[in-house]
Amino acid sequence: MSIPKELYPSQDDLLYEEELLRNPFSLKLWWRYLIARADSPFKKRFIIYERALKALPGSYKLWHAYLRERLEIVRNLPVSHSQYETLNNTFERALVTMHKMPRIWIMYLQTLTEQKLITRTRRTFDRALCALPVTQHDRIWEPYLMFVSQRGIPIETSLRVYRRYLKYDPTHIEDFIEFLVNSSLWQEAAERLASVLNDDQFFSIKGKTKHRLWLELCDLLTKHATEVSGLNVDAIIRGGIRKFTDEVGRLWTSLAEYYIRRNLHEKARDVFEEGMTTVVTVRDFSVIFDAYAQFEESMLAFKMDNMDSSDEDEEEETMKESGFEDDEDVRLDVNLSLAKFEEKILNGFWLHNDKDIGLRLARLDNLILRRPELANSVLLRQNPHNVEQWHRRVKLFEGNPKKQILTYTEAVRTVDPMKAVGKPHTLWVAFAKLYESYKDIANARVIFDKAVQVNYKTVDNLASVWCEWAEMELRHHNFNKALELMRRATAEPSVEVKRKVAADGNGPVQMKLHKSLRMWTFYVDLEESLGSLESTRAVYERILDLRIATPQIIINYAVLLEDNKYFEDAFKVYERGVKIFKYPHVKDIWVTYLSKFVKRYGRTKLERARELFEHAIEMTPADQVKPLYLQYAKLEEDYGLAKRAMRVYDQATKAVPNHEKLGMYEIYIARAAEIFGVPKTRDIYEQAIESGLPDKDVKTMCLKYSELEKSLGEIDRARGIFVFASQFADPRSDLDFWNKWQEFEVQHGNEDTFREMLRIRRSVSASYSQTHFILPEYLMQKDQRLDLDEAKEKMKQAGITEDEMAALERQLAAPAANDNAIAKEARTVVGFVSGGVESQTDRGVKAANNEDIELPEESESEGEEERVEIAQKDVPSAVFGGLIRKREENESDENGGEDSSAAKEKDSESLLGALERIKRQKRGV
Repeated sequence: MSIPKELYPSQDDLLYEEELLRNPFSLKLWWRYLIARADSPFKKRFIIYERALKALPGSYKLWHAYLRERLEIVRNLPVSHSQYETLNNTFERALVTMHKMPRIWIMYLQTLTEQKLITRTRRTFDRALCALPVTQHDRIWEPYLMFVSQRGIPIETSLRVYRRYLKYDPTHIEDFIEFLVNSSLWQEAAERLASVLNDDQFFSIKGKTKHRLWLELCDLLTKHATEVSGLNVDAIIRGGIRKFTDEVGRLWTSLAEYYIRRNLHEKARDVFEEGMTTVVTVRDFSVIFDAYAQFEESMLAFKMDNMDSSDEDEEEETMKESGFEDDEDVRLDVNLSLAKFEEKILNGFWLHNDKDIGLRLARLDNLILRRPELANSVLLRQNPHNVEQWHRRVKLFEGNPKKQILTYTEAVRTVDPMKAVGKPHTLWVAFAKLYESYKDIANARVIFDKAVQVNYKTVDNLASVWCEWAEMELRHHNFNKALELMRRATAEPSVEVKRKVAADGNGPVQMKLHKSLRMWTFYVDLEESLGSLESTRAVYERILDLRIATPQIIINYAVLLEDNKYFEDAFKVYERGVKIFKYPHVKDIWVTYLSKFVKRYGRTKLERARELFEHAIEMTPADQVKPLYLQYAKLEEDYGLAKRAMRVYDQATKAVPNHEKLGMYEIYIARAAEIFGVPKTRDIYEQAIESGLPDKDVKTMCLKYSELEKSLGEIDRARGIFVFASQFADPRSDLDFWNKWQEFEVQHGNEDTFREMLRIRRSVSASYSQTHFILPEYLMQKDQRLDLDEAKEKMKQAGITEDEMAALERQLAAPAANDNAIAKEARTVVGFVSGGVESQTDRGVKAANNEDIELPEESESEGEEERVEIAQKDVPSAVFGGLIRKREENESDENGGEDSSAAKEKDSESLLGALERIKRQKRGV
């Protein structure tokens, strides 16, 4: 065969050829030659590769490069092409010397896998495993397992390969199990999975827990119950139920499903019932119950679907046929099949009857009706000491007293009072009331007698049982029996019993029952209703001796004595109560004691009542003393002296907290005005203003004081009060005060007093702005313009002409240089001057009046008195107070009719002003 010319070495190849002739075994030269001819056709490079490998058959570098180029040539060719066979032969020649190189084996095996040559590929994998050392087998097993997992590979081949691999690396058994499951080999998959779960040293390389593997095994066993044999499925799943408590419901349903798939339906029902009676969580119970109900519904639906209307006709025909064969014994017929034999033998037997729809419906209804009871059992298994769940269980059996009694009996035996959740004594009480509801009082007493012997956690539980027992006796009119029970319950244990209990170290609650307040209150109520006064007093005294009395018991004891006319004994009880208790508990006792004492004795024991009030006020904190002071003052007003009442009010204003002082002063002023007259209140107003009240309350008091003076006609004094109160009123926020002052000046003032009011307002506004914040200049000008506008409106209302208003506006527009100094002086002045302003300096006090009043001489006054008319106002009757009115009434009663008219004339003269009296005297002259 002739070689084409293009395959011969060219002129450029001569240099490499000459070097190779001199040194044919140099890998470097051959590699340089191949690199230089990288763009040459593969056939020419093929010749160079073959020559190089003939000279260097052990060169891995040459073989690897040669095989890679061969693989690139066949990459886009079909697997049936002849080049693949040439490639395989090349790999075989390479493995003669490269059999220890895993990379060559892997390339060859991947090529064979792509060619789908199963037998040749399997044998080549085996050759690779035999040729390579064990440390490099993992590189071969990975593609080997991928090869046997492909479609079309015989299952037996794959199984044998996986079993061999597990001998090499047993940790990958999960891959084998997954392969078995995918291959539907359920028997071996279940066996392998069971062996994994039995191996305590197994560690999952996929991160699966034993719990998850258990669930996988249960699913495998239940879903393929007929394909898996040789394993004790029941024992396996029950072992998982005992071990994994968080998936108990699912495992029980899996076990039942296993028996359902094997057509063991009655066994499946037993499993469902067992599961519902053993689970301890509501979630697991719901899973089992829902699966059970679904099973019963599906069985019922299956039976109903298989029913056929022609069953009756077929049954009649079979009866006719059997009528002719009654004489024959079916057991002697050897030609019958087993199915026919069973059908003839079991025909008519009720358990073998397929038409059992009524039975299945009854089963389903019974299951649904039992759900509340079963759910309650689950909750009681969680905590058998839950009292509330026992009560609910008894309520489920309402109408069935036998079951209720059995439930109560089980409850009182099961519940430990020390561990109980709830009140365990309510079980005993409800148990006794059940007997009582059926008129069985004897058994109810037996239950109560056992209940009072139980060692409860608290004394209150035991006391409740005793009280319920006594109430039952009262309901059946056994009054003496109820009193005897209370005496028995409240009896103090003997010294020997106390000594024995102290020796044991842990005394029952029965030792503390005689100090139970609930028992004693119930006992004293019974004695008040059924016993005598002496026995009731003995019970109250025993309560006080045991030091368990409450304020309400003290009050009840005193009321009892009062109802029976033992007043002094009742007051002694109050005295004991106020010595025992402190505030705030003693408050009710004091209020009741004082009111009862005053109501009883009134003015007869006034000094004793005063001592009681003084003692009560001394023991009462400041924030609660106000009602006592008012009660004390009422006592003095009704039975004592008015001056003492005023003294009590005065003490109250100093004793109460600051936030109550204003209200106390208002009460004080109102009572003083009613008793002594309005002038008496001036001292109280001044005392209130100087007593340190908050600024807001001082301002309120000043406004009331000014209203009083205005009502009495003392305009100058009212104006002075406004001047004093102005230091507490910011014009920017307290517009109400300044509006009242403006109204006052409009009604009672003149131009100078109004101007002075505006000046003080500006001064106070400036002082507040300097103290708190600095206002911008344009706001100050705006406030000043507003003041001028308001002043104009007020002057118009007062009847002042436009010219006078313009002059006044010019005076207001020029602010005084000493406004700040005057404002400071105004804040320190407390005084009243008629028609002007009083300014105080360091050297002394100087009265300034801008409007001088010129009095005429005596000679002129006589002639002009007739021309001047001065309006007079009557003095209000409130000025003279209640005492003056009482005195007038007494005098009028004594003097009779004639004297009364003279007295009226005299009093009318005394009510006139001083100037009017002088005029009348002159006219008389």
